[in-house]
Amino acid sequence: MIRHLHIENYALIEHLDIDFHTGFSVITGETGAGKSIIIGAISLLLGQRADSRSIKAGAKRCVVEAVFDVSSYQLDAFFQENDLDFDGIECIIRRELTAVGKSRAFINDTPASLSQLKELGEQLLDVHSQHKNLLLGKEDFQLSVLDIVANHRDVLDAYKVAYKEYRLLLKQLDMAREEAKSGRENEDYLSFQVNQLADADLQEGEQEELEEEAETLEHAEDIKSSLYTAANYLQSSNDGTDVLGMLKQSLSAVQSISSVYSTANEWAGRLDSCYIELKDVANELEGHAEDVEYDPLRLEQVNDRLNTIYTLQKKHGVESVEELLSIQKEMEEKLSRITHSDDFIEELQRKVEAQEETVSVLAKRLSQQRVAAAHRVEKEMETRLLPLGMPNVQFKCSVLAIPSELTPTGYDQVQFLFNANKTGEPKPVSQIASGGEIARVMLSLKALVAGAVKLPTIIFDEIDTGVSGSIAEKMARIMREMGDHERQVISITHLPQIAALGDHHYKVYKEETADATLSHIIPLTSEQRVEEIACMLSGEKLTQAALDNARILLGL
Repeated sequence: MIRHLHIENYALIEHLDIDFHTGFSVITGETGAGKSIIIGAISLLLGQRADSRSIKAGAKRCVVEAVFDVSSYQLDAFFQENDLDFDGIECIIRRELTAVGKSRAFINDTPASLSQLKELGEQLLDVHSQHKNLLLGKEDFQLSVLDIVANHRDVLDAYKVAYKEYRLLLKQLDMAREEAKSGRENEDYLSFQVNQLADADLQEGEQEELEEEAETLEHAEDIKSSLYTAANYLQSSNDGTDVLGMLKQSLSAVQSISSVYSTANEWAGRLDSCYIELKDVANELEGHAEDVEYDPLRLEQVNDRLNTIYTLQKKHGVESVEELLSIQKEMEEKLSRITHSDDFIEELQRKVEAQEETVSVLAKRLSQQRVAAAHRVEKEMETRLLPLGMPNVQFKCSVLAIPSELTPTGYDQVQFLFNANKTGEPKPVSQIASGGEIARVMLSLKALVAGAVKLPTIIFDEIDTGVSGSIAEKMARIMREMGDHERQVISITHLPQIAALGDHHYKVYKEETADATLSHIIPLTSEQRVEEIACMLSGEKLTQAALDNARILLGL
C-alpha cells in the first residue's frame, strides 16, 4: 500500500507530502481543485508516458515519489529478476521529469526502465478512472476478469507457451513451402552452380601454393642464375680465390697460435662456425639451383588452375577458396532442401498438427474452467448488484468457444450481457447500461476481482458518476468492505454519502497566490470532516441543517 506520497512541481502542485493508511480513504474537493492531478502524478509511477508540459510553470523539473509498504506481498522474485535492492518491507518508486523533456525512473534508488515500473506497478496499484468504464465494451477485459476468477494461471501460461511454439511452427511451415516453390523455379540454375563448384574440386590453401609456384616458374631462369652466382662467390672468385678457401686459411692461422695465445681459441671457434655455416649455404644454393627448372607446360597448368579459381571468386564476389567452399556447402544444403522439400514439409506438417493438438487440449481446459468461472461470476455479480438498486438485474457471462480460431488466449469469445429490468433479454453491457449502471457494474467487478487478486492498493477516481442517495452509500460500503482485508482503497468522490463512510478523509483545495494557483491536500480532523461533508450537502452556504445531517452521516 502507499504509505507516503511526495509530489514536487507537478501541474498546480508546488510541494505536497501526504501520508496514507490502510482501509477505505476518501478524497474530496471542488471540481478543478486538483484531485485528478494527483491521480496523474501517481500514474507516472506506474510507467505511464511523461509530458514535460506537466511540469509546473517556471520549474526546471518535477519529482513524484511514493513509499510503498510491501511487507505482506511476495515481491522478492521481481526484485531478484531485475537485480534491484529490496529489504522485503519497503519499496520506493521515484519519477523525475525535466523541462527539456528528459525522464528518469528509480526503484529503491536504482535506475529503472518504464517497463520495470509498469510490471511492478501492476502488482502494487490499480487506478480506476472514469474512462476505464469503457473497458466493459472490450472483450479482452471481460476475458481477463473471467481468467482471474477462474484462477488458472498455470494452465493459461502453459497455453501461451504452447501457442507461441505453434505459431512458430506455422511460420516455419509457410516459409518452407515458399522456399520450396521458389526453389523449384531456380533448381536448375542452383544445380548448375553447385556442379560448377564441385567440378572445380577446390582445396583449402591451394590458391596460395599455386600463386607461389607460378611466381617461381615465371622467374625460373633468373632464380637459377642468381643461386649459381651466389654459390660460386662462396666457393671461387674471378681471380681464382674462393671465400671458403680463404676462410679455411684464416682458421688455420689462428689455430696455429692458440697454444701460445689463449684468446685465439675463441676466434678459432667463431671462424670454424662461420666456415661450417657458409659451406652448408653454398651446398644448398647449388642444390636448389639444380632443382629449379623452367617448365612452360607446368606453368600453363598452374595459370589455368588459378584462372579457374579467380573466375569463381569474381562470380561469387569473394576473395578466397575458403569462402568459395562455404558458398558451395550452403548451395548444396539448399539444393538438398529443395530436393527433399516434400519430406521436410511433411515433417513440419506433422509437428504443426501435433502442436495444434497440444494447444487445443489446453484451450479446451481453459474453456471448461472459464465456463465454470462464468457461472460463479454471474451468481456473484447478481448478488452484488441486487442491493445497488437493481432488484431485477440479469447478468450473464457468455462464453462462446470457436475451436477453429485459436488465439493467444484460447478459442473463447467472452461477452458480459446485462439487463436491469425484469423483462427483455440481456444484451452487451456497454450497449444497454446507463452511466450509473455501468459505474455499479464496474465497482462490482472490481470488488469481485479484488477478492481473487491480492492487490495492495485500489484507487477509484469518481466511480460514483451517475449515482446518488442510498445507491452511493451502498457503493461506499462495497469499497469499505474491499478495504477491510489489509487492502488500501482510495475513492475520489463528490458524493457525501461516500465521503462519510471513509476511514480517512483528505481534502484537495486550491490556493490563489500573487504568482500562481496552487493545489494542496490535507487530512481532515473529525470536525473538519463535518464541515466538508456539510458543504457537499448544502453547497457554498453552510447551514446548521447541513451540519446536523453531516454528523448523522458520519455517525457522530
